[in-house]
Amino acid sequence: TLRMRVPALLLLLFCFRGSAGPSPHFLQQPEDLVVLLGEEARLRCALGAYWGLVQWTKSGLALGGQRDLPGWSRYWISGNAANGQHDLHIRPVELEDEASYECQATQAGLRSRPAQLHVLVPPEAPQVLGGPSVSLIAGVPVNLTCRSRGDARPTPELLWFRDGVRLDGTTFHQILLKEGTPGSVESTLTLTPSSHDDGATLVCRARSQALPAGRDTTITLNLQYPPEVTLSASPHTVQEGEKVTFLCQATAQPPVTGYRWAKGGSPVLGARGPRLEVVADASFLTEPVSCEVSNAVGSANRSTALEVLFGPILQAKPEPVSVDVGEDASFSCAWRGNPLPRVTWTRRGGAQVLGFGATLRLPSVGPEDAGDYVCRAEPGLSGQGGGAAEARLTVNAPPVVTALHSEPAFLRGPARLQCLVFASPAPDAVVWSWDEGFLEAGSRGRFLVETFPAPESRGGQGPGMISVLHISGTQESDFSRSFNCSARNRLGEGGARASLGRRASASFSEQKNLMRIPGSSDGCSSRGPEEEETGSREDRGPIVHTDHSDLVLEEEGTLETKDPANGYYKVRGVSVSLSLGEAPGGGLFLPPPSPIGPPGTPTFYDFNPHLGMVPPCRLYRTRAGYLTTPHPRAFTSYIKPTSFGPPDLAPGTPPFPYAVFPTPSHPRLQTHV
Repeated sequence: TLRMRVPALLLLLFCFRGSAGPSPHFLQQPEDLVVLLGEEARLRCALGAYWGLVQWTKSGLALGGQRDLPGWSRYWISGNAANGQHDLHIRPVELEDEASYECQATQAGLRSRPAQLHVLVPPEAPQVLGGPSVSLIAGVPVNLTCRSRGDARPTPELLWFRDGVRLDGTTFHQILLKEGTPGSVESTLTLTPSSHDDGATLVCRARSQALPAGRDTTITLNLQYPPEVTLSASPHTVQEGEKVTFLCQATAQPPVTGYRWAKGGSPVLGARGPRLEVVADASFLTEPVSCEVSNAVGSANRSTALEVLFGPILQAKPEPVSVDVGEDASFSCAWRGNPLPRVTWTRRGGAQVLGFGATLRLPSVGPEDAGDYVCRAEPGLSGQGGGAAEARLTVNAPPVVTALHSEPAFLRGPARLQCLVFASPAPDAVVWSWDEGFLEAGSRGRFLVETFPAPESRGGQGPGMISVLHISGTQESDFSRSFNCSARNRLGEGGARASLGRRASASFSEQKNLMRIPGSSDGCSSRGPEEEETGSREDRGPIVHTDHSDLVLEEEGTLETKDPANGYYKVRGVSVSLSLGEAPGGGLFLPPPSPIGPPGTPTFYDFNPHLGMVPPCRLYRTRAGYLTTPHPRAFTSYIKPTSFGPPDLAPGTPPFPYAVFPTPSHPRLQTHV
């Protein structure tokens, strides 16, 4: 009965209340909450118009209706129950507390919306592999690894900093555990350190929502690097011959172990340590001095060239040039100097400056441009160096032929005609021609041709030669005809006419002890000066009478014996002797004594006396039947000339007086007058 009355009373009470005031409701429901591991979590719940039992559930599990929640040591309910406050507290929060929570008014049948509790785990300070002091080698790329353990929630971000500035060039990756849950994370920084990074501090920072400021780990870079070298010279600008000191300074980690010096790539023997003293010369301008410094990591070197002031030095001489008429010619020479030398071009013997610089160009040259050209450099500021070098310009042109002075001859006596030939290129042939014949070399009847080199060419006109036509036993016709001396080369031909003068005195056969030598302008006899004074003034000239030049002739009869060689005189030997007179000048076969060689040394013929004056003669006599000649090169063996056809002549050029050259049928005689 009593039991039946209690429910009825309660029902009446509720009905009375319902009719008397508002129904129970939530004034505040719990919301999602994020807390850090170890901190306190508070989920709020407030009810209105409700004074009954209130409890909290965790993921559907009721925690109990008492305020101290027995069995949950870290959980409790706080607030004024009369005012409807029923807040759930959890302290300290652990990972297992992460769940869904509800506030329930059991007697009123009310349930709040679920509130999610999230527990964050802040990252710990990251670890840099190899830290806190990392040894690196300058110039060698390296990867620095920063690692954070995997129990942080959420996964942290790893950042690199230097001097407060974030560094780029990093890579990030996460390591998963076998169960698929996140493990540790790593960040790799790639850099190529230099010696300037030695002692630098780098920071790896791990940050997340749980710890926005993050946690830092600091490392120090310990760099090993090869030497860094600086090389100086004192003084840097010097005159040639002055002393210079080179100083080689280096920073290195580990310390320097050695120095090595070189100049122009070649080691300087005996040089040790960071200092080198030298005496400067021109080579230091183009051959730098280098210093190489080494340590355990590597080596480095530096080099420097001195500014050496020196006078001009000739590097390349001008080369001889040979061009045809009308072509351009150029010369080049090279001078070294510091400062650069001033180079001028002149012509030898002239003062006019033709050009400046390393090259001289002569457009469309002619024969008058032939000669020697001089490349000159003035001495430097110190007065040292400088000088000149020259080269010859040869202008190729047709031969230039000049008839030399020839002495008048006696009838039936010996005679000779001479011509001087200059030609470049050398003439293919020099030919004597007359009415009934021509002769290039060797002998033909009464005629003999010999050729001698001239002592010096006319600057740049090519080598000179003298061609001599000997006539044995002159005839009347020899004095009335003209003899032509002709020469040709690939550029053309040239020639000159010569005639034989006749002496008005008796014939040669009537001169018992007198013989005139062709090439001299005055008569000479075997008599002494006193006897010559009695002779005809017309026939007499300067007499040279010495022990060395007077050669005794044989009797007249000996000279006029029959000559089977048709004008050639027999001799009893083939040797020749040189007879030197005391008087200057002379005929063709008596050159002046050589200033550079001992007596008897073959020399060139001096043709100058024939160009402007009449040289004195020499007197010859036979000794024991031998006829001597004073020139060692006379009457050498005949050499067969190279045959060639007639030249190609320009229009209007007089015809060359020969078409085919004969081949002598016998060797040239060794001695001929």
